[in-house]
Amino acid sequence: MVELDGRTLRIADVLAVADRGVAVRLSDAARNRMAATRAVVHRAIARGEPVYGINTGFGKLSEVTIAPDQLTALQRNLVRSHAAGVGDPLPEREVRAMMLLRANVLASGFAGVRAELVDHLLAMLNAGVWPLVPEQGSVGASGDLAPLAHLALALIGEGPARWRAQSGDASRMLAAAGLAPVTLEAKEGLALINGTQAHTAVAALACAELMRLWGAAHVATAMSLEALLGTPDAFDSRIQDARGQRGQADSAALLRHLLEGSALRESHRHGDPRVQDAYALRCVPQVHGPALDTLRFTRDIIERELNAATDNPLVFATGELLSGGNFHGQAVGMASDFLAIVCANLAVISERRIDRLVHPDFNQGLPPFLAGHPGLESGHMMSQVTAAALASDCKMLAHPASVDSIPTDGNKEDVVPMAMNAALKLRRSVRNVRHVLAIELITAAEALEFRRPLRSSEAVEQAHAMVREIVAPAAGDRSPAPDIARLAEALAGGRFDALTTAVAK
Repeated sequence: MVELDGRTLRIADVLAVADRGVAVRLSDAARNRMAATRAVVHRAIARGEPVYGINTGFGKLSEVTIAPDQLTALQRNLVRSHAAGVGDPLPEREVRAMMLLRANVLASGFAGVRAELVDHLLAMLNAGVWPLVPEQGSVGASGDLAPLAHLALALIGEGPARWRAQSGDASRMLAAAGLAPVTLEAKEGLALINGTQAHTAVAALACAELMRLWGAAHVATAMSLEALLGTPDAFDSRIQDARGQRGQADSAALLRHLLEGSALRESHRHGDPRVQDAYALRCVPQVHGPALDTLRFTRDIIERELNAATDNPLVFATGELLSGGNFHGQAVGMASDFLAIVCANLAVISERRIDRLVHPDFNQGLPPFLAGHPGLESGHMMSQVTAAALASDCKMLAHPASVDSIPTDGNKEDVVPMAMNAALKLRRSVRNVRHVLAIELITAAEALEFRRPLRSSEAVEQAHAMVREIVAPAAGDRSPAPDIARLAEALAGGRFDALTTAVAK
């Protein structure tokens, strides 16, 4: 059970709810805070003074005062009119994460809504009812209005939704799950759609997977280094200490751990005319290290945003309602762009190692393209081509989205962060890295077959066995696509985590 208090949610909790269906409840402390700020909203309504989001229009229409008997219609109309998204629906896990994050923001108490609203949202989440949310249409300010409006639409029983294997109108899906739609009261429609939770949900899940792939990239590196008869000397701790970069030192330590005790290394320690390896092998700590530093930095930003009060206006228990800009998504938008750069670097260096494994001029006597009968067979020629295409795509996706801005809402929202675009391209970049690393693991495992009977380190042999549980050794040409897909799925599921988590995170 995950208990929401608006203050202590972590990415691990998001994964538990999004992927494993762990149940969620609202804490008593959060319920009490929400009651206190809801009372502030009621007092503001009673005074009859114009307060943005409670008894006024929205955005450019905020100067329009709304009559007391129209406040419920105001919130319903807001949700309906802002559900303007287009494109493919977000995957279920991302929608579940978004629902969790939005509930947590409301639980902080700064939105001034009823605790019952969070109860309804969590009841949907726990029952497995989730709205179909188009992935495009948000500029990240005033938050993710369109995606969150599609979420809120389902909460009031409108728009498409899914429950178990069924899909249909949200009111029908709610009824099938034993739930009822919500009738929104003053400020509650705005509180549901004003915030950063759509792009933060996508970014949080992508960041978590990318951290996992960072470890797997070292497993792939260790296998490739061994297959290419490389040297681990460049990972000596004294070299890392001389530079003083934390991520670099942690990367090198992980590589030393993975390569420790290799008989394959000892077989070519003496008599090899090469003085040093190519950068794709020798400079891995200098590339993977900054990637880890960036992952840690951005993970902290994203985890802070999980508990950020992003509504507007914010309602304080002391009686104030203050308008500001916490809905602006620049923080996670920039973090997503940084992570896309991490993806590009991990993909590029992995693709270069793949090329060395298959290139007959560079692969230290391995068969051309790792083919059993070169010429008659093409081996892994096209696997490297696929990796090159994916690495190139990552480079394109590394162009930042968060530096763009197109004014919206009649120029009231004149500087917007395009944070959802940043998160969506990050998700695609992570998928690319997953497949590039799958290709490297497959080709490195195949290359190690040609070094038998020599054995590598215990960790590399374990990794080789893990690959072999999913991908059989080559016995002539076959389509690489199913093998790549299966191993990529295993990477996403953490198949190689046990080899890396104890050393550097």
